[in-house]
Amino acid sequence: MSPLTQSIFVISLGLGTTMTLSSTHWLLAWMGIEINTLAIIPLMTQNSHPRAVEAATKYFFAQAGASALLLFAAFLNSCLTGSWNITLMNHPAASTLCILALAMKIGIAPLHSWVPEVMQALDLRTALILSTWQKLAPLYLMYQIPLDNSDLILFLGIFSIAVGGLGGLNQVQILKIMAYSSIAHLGWMIIILSISPHLTLLALYTYLLISSSLFFSLMMMRAKHISSLSISWAKIPALTMTLPLMLLSMGGLPPLTGFAPKWLITMELMKSGLALMALFAILLSLLSLYFYLRIFYTTTLTTPPNNSPGSLPWRFFPQHITLLPTLAITATITLLPLTPAILTFMT
Repeated sequence: MSPLTQSIFVISLGLGTTMTLSSTHWLLAWMGIEINTLAIIPLMTQNSHPRAVEAATKYFFAQAGASALLLFAAFLNSCLTGSWNITLMNHPAASTLCILALAMKIGIAPLHSWVPEVMQALDLRTALILSTWQKLAPLYLMYQIPLDNSDLILFLGIFSIAVGGLGGLNQVQILKIMAYSSIAHLGWMIIILSISPHLTLLALYTYLLISSSLFFSLMMMRAKHISSLSISWAKIPALTMTLPLMLLSMGGLPPLTGFAPKWLITMELMKSGLALMALFAILLSLLSLYFYLRIFYTTTLTTPPNNSPGSLPWRFFPQHITLLPTLAITATITLLPLTPAILTFMT
């Protein structure tokens, strides 16, 4: 793919998300999401690999079904209430259909089956876009609509945390692990959405930061399998030292940045009389922490195999840490003390 063509698709991604974020009319918001979908599919197939084509096809059918359901929900709401405004999605049936459509858009369990298969077949850069940028527009719409059906939201959240933890236990492909990690983190965002939306935004921003820093690190290491991380010390030793801290931050352990949203969400659930739900969420998060620790173990405590004869690619094509990954990694590890200031700014 030529640089000009690739830049057109990347600009279209930004245009689609911007259109959705700035819309109050369902039709314009739906158009922005469709522009996003059509722009990322050529980026998925730029390697011309059969698995990439298969992943793009699965992604297209999943997104097309979700878009059709979303448009039907908006049309149903307009017929029943006479309004196409996003914030006036007041009818219970239309609101429920809209939540399910958006849940399928971002890959929340039980509408998540397309996420691991699509992620595994992509390159790391496209997988980063799919895990971060493509979540913004649907989550914005879910944030805007009135959430009267709180039981459905709580079910989707706790079920996503469980599926994200259980699904990643036996995975050895890093992209599949990141896919299930995304499902689990989306569960934490959704479970608190109807109670404290600003905490959903805090969890989203934290996830975007940590996920971006992890993907930047994997791109520098050229790692897509857990076993390839055992020789990462020979590629970029300094980055290998910070990778375990990023993984523990993704798992939500103190005193790292990822601890802040889970702690605040747990406290808010307990204040709302959902202590049992908070307990289940914390226990299920231990499953996710297990496969983060597996990567931790492979990276730091595994003796690498002897190098086979031949050229070592990192000697001929050195990868240096640039400014953006450095800032992202630093923020991933050290932002916890600033949580009160960030929370005050958001509220």
